[in-house]
Amino acid sequence: MIFMGLGLGLVGTDLYTGEPRFNWGIIELADGINIVAIAVGIFGIAEVFRNLERKGNEGEAKVAKVGKLLPTRAELRASAAPILRGTAIGSLLGVLPGGGALLSSFASYTMEKKLSKDPSRFGNGAIEGVAAPESANNAGAQTSFIPMLTLGIPSNAVMALMIGAMVIQGIVPGPKVMTDYPELFWGIIVSMWVGNAMLVILNLPLVGLWVRLLSIPYAILFPAIIAFSVIGTYTVNNSTFDLLLVIGFAVLGYILVKLECEPAPLLLGFVLGPLLEEHLRRSMILSRGDPMIFFERPISAALLVLAFIVLLVLVLPTVRRKREEVFVADD
Repeated sequence: MIFMGLGLGLVGTDLYTGEPRFNWGIIELADGINIVAIAVGIFGIAEVFRNLERKGNEGEAKVAKVGKLLPTRAELRASAAPILRGTAIGSLLGVLPGGGALLSSFASYTMEKKLSKDPSRFGNGAIEGVAAPESANNAGAQTSFIPMLTLGIPSNAVMALMIGAMVIQGIVPGPKVMTDYPELFWGIIVSMWVGNAMLVILNLPLVGLWVRLLSIPYAILFPAIIAFSVIGTYTVNNSTFDLLLVIGFAVLGYILVKLECEPAPLLLGFVLGPLLEEHLRRSMILSRGDPMIFFERPISAALLVLAFIVLLVLVLPTVRRKREEVFVADD
């Protein structure tokens, strides 16, 4: 799935030569595939297709009365480690260029599913599948301010818009923001706390309303979901071609679900693929084609070792679980 996402990220125009590639002569693909079309198709419309084939969607869902909102001790124990792991992943990915908050949520969810002894619980109310991505999302959203406020470098599109707003006001983003405009710097930090507090204040009283939305018959709900998805996709670039992409990726997403393939790594590969290619080719140009530059530099070598360790941490539980299944079957 990661390699499929990397391949989709290559569609468009070559970064250094300006030559079109993998676009089959389609002018609309000159700038690459729209990430909104992929996300809406695979995670939105494909999920509608999957829900439609379930039995009982034509009736009204039974909604239980909202009870205690605070988690129990057992839920707190079960979610403590996922919250810490999600916070760590979100903090790291939030600083890196790209969709830090979005990527950290998918990465955290995938990690928890890999580490879980029973992955089938995910998608059916597993507390780890909620606590970890939300922690990663919050951490990624906060740490994405670090490169903007310290270096003047936007880590995602939202930060780019904020830098544009600062420039319009005559403020030069960078390390001097903290000293020259302390009211702005500390105002941004306080706004993070106020924003999270407002989320709690608004959501707790209205949680009953959100739950009541589940009582809407799916026969009425799914056309509305598709309509809003189509409208939202079209308004990004005002392009009907993006709607065709949504249909194609919706079919692809449905097939992936049937094949039990996790679609989240595809999105990760798609977002990070162009960044990987750009910096890889730049490094190879600077080193005159010598790949040893990645191992001779201490920072890059340390990051490669860290990536290898993380890969082992994610793979070993799966290998151990498969070995236990084999030994049980032999007995």
